Amino acid sequence: MNDSGYAYAKAAWIIGKSFLGKGFARLAGIHTINELDRLIFPDQYRELLGRELVADMETRIINRSVRQIISVISSYTEPPKLLTRMIKSFEYSDLKECFAHIAGKKEAIPVISDIGRFKTVRFENFPNAEAMLKKTEYESLLSEELKSLKSGKALTPANLTSIETKLDYRFYQGLIECLSQLSGEDQEIMQKLLADEISLRNCIWALRLRTYYQKTELETAKYLMDFKLPEANKVYSIYQKKSLAAEALKSLELPLDEIKSWRGWRWEKFLNPEETGIHWSVNPRYFQNAAARYMYHLAYHNFHASPMSVSAIFCFIKLKQFEEDLLTSVAEGLALRMDSSVVFKLLEVS
Repeated sequence: MNDSGYAYAKAAWIIGKSFLGKGFARLAGIHTINELDRLIFPDQYRELLGRELVADMETRIINRSVRQIISVISSYTEPPKLLTRMIKSFEYSDLKECFAHIAGKKEAIPVISDIGRFKTVRFENFPNAEAMLKKTEYESLLSEELKSLKSGKALTPANLTSIETKLDYRFYQGLIECLSQLSGEDQEIMQKLLADEISLRNCIWALRLRTYYQKTELETAKYLMDFKLPEANKVYSIYQKKSLAAEALKSLELPLDEIKSWRGWRWEKFLNPEETGIHWSVNPRYFQNAAARYMYHLAYHNFHASPMSVSAIFCFIKLKQFEEDLLTSVAEGLALRMDSSVVFKLLEVS
């Protein structure tokens, strides 16, 4: 068995033991945060209460997910660049959280994922952003923000949006650059996964910026990731020679309070439905959850459809991240005295 075979066998075992697919059923009927802790960590549950238990459990959920992902990727003698890039998604996420804490003048460092030898940011230097990012790929990327902090200026919500946009762009740019290193079938699968994810990510940004921050069309367009897929033997036809920001740009022309104007838009099915007696308006949270559910099913299908491939391990990482989000969301919901079934409904999980 080659490296991909070992990696897939280990990944399949982990997914089989997870709370994904048929594993969803194990979360049904959970009523308290302590029940959830015992279910997820039968040998490591904690005798804590309320928010303290939620925070501790979320840390354990994330750490376990990272450990499992690294254990699978370590099956490779030399891990494919696409997969090592995916591990860096945890670092990108933690970096966003750190800047949010710096902007909010929070002294405590957020929970940081231990990605071992793949780590480049010196998080131990928090809240000194300049020291954290010295000699990393992020130092030049966020040079403007670092200059502002060094001069004593506070980070504004606009700064944070800019930081998040730059980090997202660099992350996805790195993944797209890895496509040329894949085989034909792997490349075709990855093109669809990345194209749909980037297109949806752009649409989520557009809806959030217009709805929550009242940004104009011109202001919103600046924050979109304007990628095109590279030429390949088989290019995902919907996006051939077309910007992955196209659907988001099209949405900027549509009114946020008139559902009929959205008919025929590519991602129309992810919009919140009309409700009797309530005036309709776009709900970005609903759209984001529905899009996440779609990407979960796409990853789940391709994980099983193309075993022993690099794209299958990419899908495994996406599935573990989905499970992580699911479990932490259920924990948060239970802390607010919601049943797991109510959280499932809010997350559009089925």
